[in-house]
Amino acid sequence: MTECCPLCATQSTAFFHRDRHREYLRCEQCKLVFVPPKDHVSSAAELAYYLQHENQVSDPGYRRFLSRLADPLCERLAPCSVGLDFGCGPGPALAAMLTEAGHSLALYDYYFFNEPAALQVNYDFITASEVVEHLHRPKDVLAMLWDRLQPDAWFGVMTRLVLSKEAFAQWHYIRDPTHVCFFSRETWIWWADCRHATVEFLGADVILLKKGPAKTESRKPV
Repeated sequence: MTECCPLCATQSTAFFHRDRHREYLRCEQCKLVFVPPKDHVSSAAELAYYLQHENQVSDPGYRRFLSRLADPLCERLAPCSVGLDFGCGPGPALAAMLTEAGHSLALYDYYFFNEPAALQVNYDFITASEVVEHLHRPKDVLAMLWDRLQPDAWFGVMTRLVLSKEAFAQWHYIRDPTHVCFFSRETWIWWADCRHATVEFLGADVILLKKGPAKTESRKPV
Protein backbone atom coordinates (compact mmCIF):
# COMPACT_ATOMS: atom_id res chain seq x y z
CA MET A 1 0.00 0.00 0.00
CA THR A 2 1.27 3.49 -0.87
CA GLU A 3 2.19 5.58 2.18
CA CYS A 4 0.51 8.98 2.44
CA CYS A 5 2.82 11.99 2.77
CA PRO A 6 2.49 13.48 6.30
CA LEU A 7 3.04 17.01 4.98
CA CYS A 8 0.95 17.36 1.82
CA ALA A 9 -1.28 14.27 2.22
CA THR A 10 -0.74 12.99 -1.31
CA GLN A 11 0.03 9.35 -2.04
CA SER A 12 2.75 10.16 -4.57
CA THR A 13 5.50 8.75 -2.34
CA ALA A 14 8.33 6.38 -3.22
CA PHE A 15 11.23 4.55 -1.63
CA PHE A 16 14.21 6.83 -0.95
CA HIS A 17 16.61 5.03 1.41
CA ARG A 18 16.85 2.21 3.93
CA ASP A 19 19.35 1.66 6.74
CA ARG A 20 19.67 -1.02 9.40
CA HIS A 21 16.88 0.46 11.51
CA ARG A 22 14.21 1.94 9.26
CA GLU A 23 12.94 2.95 5.84
CA TYR A 24 12.73 6.45 4.35
CA LEU A 25 10.24 7.56 1.71
CA ARG A 26 10.09 10.74 -0.35
CA CYS A 27 7.05 12.62 -1.56
CA GLU A 28 7.12 13.43 -5.24
CA GLN A 29 5.00 16.56 -4.73
CA CYS A 30 6.51 18.40 -1.74
CA LYS A 31 9.85 16.50 -1.66
CA LEU A 32 9.60 15.74 2.06
CA VAL A 33 11.61 12.69 3.09
CA PHE A 34 9.93 10.86 5.96
CA VAL A 35 9.96 7.74 8.07
CA PRO A 36 6.71 5.73 7.83
CA PRO A 37 4.76 5.37 11.10
CA LYS A 38 5.62 1.68 11.42
CA ASP A 39 9.24 2.70 12.09
CA HIS A 40 8.52 5.45 14.63
CA VAL A 41 9.75 4.94 18.19
CA SER A 42 7.24 4.98 21.04
CA SER A 43 6.46 8.14 23.02
CA ALA A 44 8.26 6.68 26.03
CA ALA A 45 11.39 5.97 23.98
CA GLU A 46 11.19 9.44 22.43
CA LEU A 47 11.02 11.14 25.83
CA ALA A 48 13.88 9.01 27.16
CA TYR A 49 16.01 10.09 24.21
CA TYR A 50 15.20 13.77 24.77
CA LEU A 51 16.17 13.48 28.43
CA GLN A 52 19.68 12.54 27.35
CA HIS A 53 20.16 16.02 25.86
CA GLU A 54 22.02 18.52 28.00
CA ASN A 55 20.95 21.82 26.50
CA GLN A 56 21.23 24.37 29.30
CA VAL A 57 19.96 27.96 29.10
CA SER A 58 23.34 29.33 30.19
CA ASP A 59 25.51 27.08 27.98
CA PRO A 60 27.63 29.42 25.76
CA GLY A 61 28.04 26.80 23.05
CA TYR A 62 24.31 26.15 22.86
CA ARG A 63 23.66 29.88 22.71
CA ARG A 64 26.12 30.29 19.83
CA PHE A 65 24.28 27.54 18.00
CA LEU A 66 20.89 29.18 18.57
CA SER A 67 22.21 32.63 17.62
CA ARG A 68 22.13 31.49 13.99
CA LEU A 69 18.36 31.80 14.27
CA ALA A 70 18.00 34.39 17.03
CA ASP A 71 20.23 37.08 15.51
CA PRO A 72 18.67 37.33 12.02
CA LEU A 73 15.19 37.00 13.48
CA CYS A 74 15.79 39.89 15.89
CA GLU A 75 16.98 42.02 12.96
CA ARG A 76 13.54 41.58 11.39
CA LEU A 77 11.30 41.94 14.45
CA ALA A 78 9.71 45.15 15.67
CA PRO A 79 10.69 46.17 19.22
CA CYS A 80 8.80 44.42 22.02
CA SER A 81 7.32 41.75 19.75
CA VAL A 82 5.38 38.85 21.25
CA GLY A 83 6.34 35.35 20.23
CA LEU A 84 6.05 31.64 20.90
CA ASP A 85 8.98 29.25 21.27
CA PHE A 86 7.37 26.02 20.04
CA GLY A 87 9.11 22.81 21.04
CA CYS A 88 11.37 24.69 23.44
CA GLY A 89 12.54 21.58 25.33
CA PRO A 90 13.39 21.49 29.04
CA GLY A 91 15.96 24.29 28.74
CA PRO A 92 14.37 27.11 26.68
CA ALA A 93 17.58 28.96 25.83
CA LEU A 94 16.24 30.48 22.61
CA ALA A 95 13.32 32.03 24.50
CA ALA A 96 15.76 33.42 27.06
CA MET A 97 17.90 34.97 24.33
CA LEU A 98 14.91 36.59 22.63
CA THR A 99 13.59 37.83 25.98
CA GLU A 100 16.98 39.40 26.67
CA ALA A 101 16.63 41.14 23.29
CA GLY A 102 13.44 42.84 24.52
CA HIS A 103 10.71 40.51 23.26
CA SER A 104 8.04 38.59 25.17
CA LEU A 105 7.92 34.81 24.83
CA ALA A 106 5.39 32.10 25.55
CA LEU A 107 6.59 28.50 25.74
CA TYR A 108 5.15 25.26 24.43
CA ASP A 109 6.62 21.78 24.38
CA TYR A 110 4.61 18.57 24.22
CA TYR A 111 6.73 16.89 26.89
CA PHE A 112 8.18 19.72 28.98
CA PHE A 113 5.86 22.76 28.72
CA ASN A 114 2.52 21.29 27.69
CA GLU A 115 0.38 24.42 28.02
CA PRO A 116 -2.42 24.24 25.42
CA ALA A 117 -3.45 27.83 26.17
CA ALA A 118 -0.22 28.99 24.52
CA LEU A 119 -1.52 27.58 21.24
CA GLN A 120 -4.69 29.66 21.37
CA VAL A 121 -2.96 33.06 21.05
CA ASN A 122 -1.83 34.95 17.94
CA TYR A 123 1.82 36.01 17.80
CA ASP A 124 4.18 38.41 16.03
CA PHE A 125 6.62 35.54 15.57
CA ILE A 126 6.99 31.84 16.28
CA THR A 127 10.24 29.88 16.53
CA ALA A 128 10.76 26.14 16.07
CA SER A 129 14.41 25.27 16.62
CA GLU A 130 15.32 21.64 15.90
CA VAL A 131 11.63 20.73 16.09
CA VAL A 132 10.10 20.07 12.68
CA GLU A 133 12.21 16.96 12.06
CA HIS A 134 10.44 15.37 15.07
CA LEU A 135 6.87 16.00 13.90
CA HIS A 136 4.72 12.94 13.28
CA ARG A 137 1.96 15.09 11.75
CA PRO A 138 3.78 18.04 10.15
CA LYS A 139 0.80 19.00 7.97
CA ASP A 140 -1.46 19.63 10.97
CA VAL A 141 1.16 21.11 13.31
CA LEU A 142 2.67 23.55 10.80
CA ALA A 143 -0.80 24.66 9.65
CA MET A 144 -1.79 25.25 13.28
CA LEU A 145 1.33 27.33 13.94
CA TRP A 146 0.84 29.33 10.76
CA ASP A 147 -2.72 30.15 11.82
CA ARG A 148 -1.34 31.49 15.11
CA LEU A 149 0.74 34.13 13.30
CA GLN A 150 -0.46 37.68 12.88
CA PRO A 151 -0.31 39.26 9.40
CA ASP A 152 3.30 40.21 8.53
CA ALA A 153 4.57 37.89 11.28
CA TRP A 154 7.69 35.70 11.11
CA PHE A 155 8.11 31.94 11.46
CA GLY A 156 11.72 31.05 12.29
CA VAL A 157 12.83 27.44 11.82
CA MET A 158 16.09 25.62 12.42
CA THR A 159 16.47 22.20 10.82
CA ARG A 160 19.09 20.57 8.64
CA LEU A 161 18.14 20.25 4.97
CA VAL A 162 18.25 17.26 2.65
CA LEU A 163 20.85 17.88 -0.05
CA SER A 164 20.91 14.71 -2.14
CA LYS A 165 20.16 11.02 -1.97
CA GLU A 166 23.88 10.24 -1.80
CA ALA A 167 24.50 12.66 1.09
CA PHE A 168 21.39 11.42 2.89
CA ALA A 169 22.77 7.89 3.17
CA GLN A 170 25.81 9.18 5.12
CA TRP A 171 23.98 11.89 7.06
CA HIS A 172 24.35 12.02 10.85
CA TYR A 173 20.88 13.60 11.09
CA ILE A 174 19.12 10.34 10.27
CA ARG A 175 20.92 8.52 13.10
CA ASP A 176 18.63 10.18 15.64
CA PRO A 177 15.67 7.78 16.05
CA THR A 178 13.34 10.67 16.94
CA HIS A 179 13.97 12.42 13.60
CA VAL A 180 11.17 11.34 11.26
CA CYS A 181 10.73 14.26 8.79
CA PHE A 182 13.51 15.69 6.64
CA PHE A 183 12.90 18.92 4.73
CA SER A 184 14.76 20.30 1.73
CA ARG A 185 14.83 23.76 0.17
CA GLU A 186 12.27 22.48 -2.34
CA THR A 187 9.97 21.42 0.51
CA TRP A 188 10.01 24.83 2.16
CA ILE A 189 9.56 26.64 -1.15
CA TRP A 190 6.55 24.43 -1.89
CA TRP A 191 5.13 25.06 1.60
CA ALA A 192 5.66 28.82 1.37
CA ASP A 193 4.09 28.98 -2.10
CA CYS A 194 0.98 27.23 -0.78
CA ARG A 195 0.61 30.03 1.78
CA HIS A 196 1.71 32.96 -0.38
CA ALA A 197 4.57 33.48 2.07
CA THR A 198 8.12 34.65 1.49
CA VAL A 199 10.96 32.33 2.48
CA GLU A 200 14.64 33.01 3.20
CA PHE A 201 17.40 30.43 3.66
CA LEU A 202 20.28 31.47 5.90
CA GLY A 203 23.27 29.17 6.14
CA ALA A 204 22.80 25.43 6.30
CA ASP A 205 19.84 25.19 8.65
CA VAL A 206 17.90 28.44 9.19
CA ILE A 207 14.64 29.13 7.37
CA LEU A 208 12.70 32.35 7.87
CA LEU A 209 9.15 32.54 6.53
CA LYS A 210 7.09 35.72 6.54
CA LYS A 211 3.34 35.75 6.49
CA GLY A 212 1.62 38.12 4.10
CA PRO A 213 -0.30 41.26 5.12
CA ALA A 214 -3.91 41.19 6.18
CA LYS A 215 -6.36 40.92 3.32
CA THR A 216 -8.51 43.96 2.67
CA GLU A 217 -12.11 43.44 1.71
CA SER A 218 -13.09 45.06 -1.54
CA ARG A 219 -16.34 46.98 -1.37
CA LYS A 220 -18.77 46.85 -4.24
CA PRO A 221 -20.04 50.20 -5.42
CA VAL A 222 -23.47 51.06 -4.04
